[in-house]
Amino acid sequence: MKLLFATSEAVPLVKTGGLADVAGSLPKALSELGAEVRIILPKYGAIPESYVGQFETIATFTVRVGWRSQYCGLLRAEIDGIVYYLIDNEFYFMRGGLYGYGDDAERFVFFSAAVVESLFHMDYQPDIAHCHDWQTGLIPFLLRTRYAHDPVCHNIATVYTIHNLKYQGVFGKELLKDLLNSGDELFGSEGIEFYGAGSCMKGGLVYSDKLTTVSPSYANEIQTEYYGEKLDGLLRSRAHDLIGIVNGIDTDSFDPMSDAALEVPYRDSLPRKRKNKLALQREMGLAESETTPLIGIVSRMVDQKGFDLVEAVLDSIVAADVQLAIVGSGDWQYEEMFRRAAERQPDKVSAWFGFNDALARRVYAGSDMYLMPSQFEPCGLSQLIALRYRSVPIVRETGGLRDTVTPYNEFTGTGNGFTFTNYNAHDMLFTIERAIAFYNNEDVWKQIVANGAKDDCSWKRSAKSYMSLYAELLSSRKENNPWPVI
Repeated sequence: MKLLFATSEAVPLVKTGGLADVAGSLPKALSELGAEVRIILPKYGAIPESYVGQFETIATFTVRVGWRSQYCGLLRAEIDGIVYYLIDNEFYFMRGGLYGYGDDAERFVFFSAAVVESLFHMDYQPDIAHCHDWQTGLIPFLLRTRYAHDPVCHNIATVYTIHNLKYQGVFGKELLKDLLNSGDELFGSEGIEFYGAGSCMKGGLVYSDKLTTVSPSYANEIQTEYYGEKLDGLLRSRAHDLIGIVNGIDTDSFDPMSDAALEVPYRDSLPRKRKNKLALQREMGLAESETTPLIGIVSRMVDQKGFDLVEAVLDSIVAADVQLAIVGSGDWQYEEMFRRAAERQPDKVSAWFGFNDALARRVYAGSDMYLMPSQFEPCGLSQLIALRYRSVPIVRETGGLRDTVTPYNEFTGTGNGFTFTNYNAHDMLFTIERAIAFYNNEDVWKQIVANGAKDDCSWKRSAKSYMSLYAELLSSRKENNPWPVI
């Protein structure tokens, strides 16, 4: 089984969010199960030279973008046992960041077309192209339309994964018609039309053989109007091809026994974990105390992550016998909220604004509880990392949070965290207060932490589900004709 992962980011090369963790870690787990997996992504200026220097150019060719023929280089290297390809065009990708530019439509139309053209130049013929998020949504569209007659492309099956339905790559009709050198047929009933514009993600949703998303609950949620981002009707029509598979984490990288960022290695020892808590309190200027419960937050500070709930009751949270350690960045109002709280009570609230992987790991290791009150959460990796570092999650029951965090039941002794159902600030506050009450009972808290330690947060189970999906897809394509040419 030969797989090609097409993604806009992947660890260890470059990362802005959870997509990179999935795209870099899942192929390793699939390889251990016998698949041959290779990864293709843009050659960004943000990729460290230590990695770029390992690549060699294996082909150069041109890619058609509208009326323009653009240079494309195809580079190859093997890193940590996985073959990576880079799509090289300095005009599009040699920039300080990955996204957020005025020409993102052109950049990722180019990338999608370049990935397909690369199939004619690489030393690899995949059985399945597995595409991720809107930046690669046009690859299944191109394979099934423009390249459908070509023998190199005709038998490649496609899987498309939705990591976050909210970000769809929506651009103007005329712009996409120009970039794809297409006419109005691009926006017909079988096209990528989206409320007067065009959606790159819709290309993947309509034309891929199978659709996945990153948790079973989110797969169900996005078929409803509330979570469906105006695509719920299309997703309901493809419900038989849609499956939710919970993400895992790289448990070799996220291992408190070997994590170089931590003060003290540990596994299931709460006394050793609390040495990391004291170290974190010193580092972040909080009052040093083993007994005061410490709540950690590592997150983008945006509405999706539930920070409007935190804003509504922050004073009440801080008034409790608790500390907050925050790492992240985002909307100014939420950064300012934590900045003001830290100024008022520096012994109880400390925030570091920006991305700091080592400090984030120390927050996971040093916190007793981990707060994640998301409005919606396709899967969430932070709660899995928290469980791995024996920090007890406090989450809202949505998407992957519902699938991975089980509320503690004081009557049965089961459960690995604390949850609340309604998107309501006082429900969240009550849940935090409930967690604090149980934290003050050492025997109960040890049981909750031990329950979480039993969870398998690795990719093993999820990789098996993906392998079953791939096998089913290839089997059905052998039994039936490949999809019709459109």
